[in-house]
Amino acid sequence: MTVADAITRVHREQWAWIVATLTRRYGDLDIAEEAAAEAFAAAVEKWPADGVPPNPGAWLTTTASRKAIDRIRREGKRDDKQREALMLHDDTPPEPTGAIDDERLRLFFTCCHPALAPESRVALTLRMVGGLTVPEIARAFLVRETAMEQRITRAKAKIKANRIPYRVPSSEDLPVRLSGVLAVLFLVFNEGYLATGPGTDPVRQDLTAEAIRLTRLIRVLLPADGEVAGLLALMLLTEARHAARISATGELITLSEQDRGAWDTSLIAEGHRLVRERLASGVAPGRYQILAAINAVHTSARDLRDTDWSQIVALYDQLVRLDPSPIVALNRAIAVAELDGPEVALAAVDRLGDKLTAYHAFHATRADLLRRLGRSGDARSAYDQAIELAGNTAETAYLTRRRDQLVS
Repeated sequence: MTVADAITRVHREQWAWIVATLTRRYGDLDIAEEAAAEAFAAAVEKWPADGVPPNPGAWLTTTASRKAIDRIRREGKRDDKQREALMLHDDTPPEPTGAIDDERLRLFFTCCHPALAPESRVALTLRMVGGLTVPEIARAFLVRETAMEQRITRAKAKIKANRIPYRVPSSEDLPVRLSGVLAVLFLVFNEGYLATGPGTDPVRQDLTAEAIRLTRLIRVLLPADGEVAGLLALMLLTEARHAARISATGELITLSEQDRGAWDTSLIAEGHRLVRERLASGVAPGRYQILAAINAVHTSARDLRDTDWSQIVALYDQLVRLDPSPIVALNRAIAVAELDGPEVALAAVDRLGDKLTAYHAFHATRADLLRRLGRSGDARSAYDQAIELAGNTAETAYLTRRRDQLVS
């Protein structure tokens, strides 16, 4: 492994953890981010000459902590702040772990503070702990990068102004913070499942695997919570299709074209079991449980022609009542196309145009429906828009091929 590769790998794995840990330790997110950046800059300078240290993550964490202490001292923040900084060098026992043993999951719950607005809470946690960049988070929320940067900045400012503590959550803290943590894990999984960052692999299994691992831990903590079980089932049923999603040439393979024999049957069985358990509970399902049930229908069909589209549309009808978002409506329209035809679906999709113009999947869906209706010219324009907006290399390759196959 080259020095550059080592720095890149450790950056992905350690950046968010270092920032969140230093923020919790010293109480200042800006100082934590600057210290982490300085630590990685030091690695870029020193590692090529000195070699990669035996424990790169520990080296970076220690260097970042020292940089944070220097910054605190430079700004004259002595007394309590400086005493906190000295924790790095003393032998006092570490702070209690509270209800959560896993350090990374503990940081998720710590950062999803109820004093912040839900969207700001999720965005800030994605940045600090999830390891996503501002552009990746902006794409997940379908907003401009500048708007997302402002949202995160305002969240930091509120934390500082209101002196919101970064403390280890107790058992009583978990339920009120759970929805934010699940939202973060869902978005982290989605970014791994279809990565949007430039220069990244089309699928980032480091993100999908970590999201599944942490959701499993929450399931142990809160075994009776239906949405935790639903999110875990959704992730497992989605991850089960991993091996069939990308071709040897790096092109996305859609659900309709996938080799279902390559799906992971053990993950599907576990996901189906969780869905059945929730159905048997008799409790009205939440958003993640319905999404998991939709995926259970898809993965129950041995062939695309065996898919029960009427059941999928009925499940989307339930989901629309819980989450009347344009993205849910778009996904429902895709199922409607299989049940009632592309013309009916296109009318539903076109009604979403003013809300989803910046979303590549909206244009990709329109392109496919227009192609099926024989409107090649309109389909080509829609494919062009989808390709321009898509950030995933495998998806771009697929959309380009479909566009180029159109008959003029």
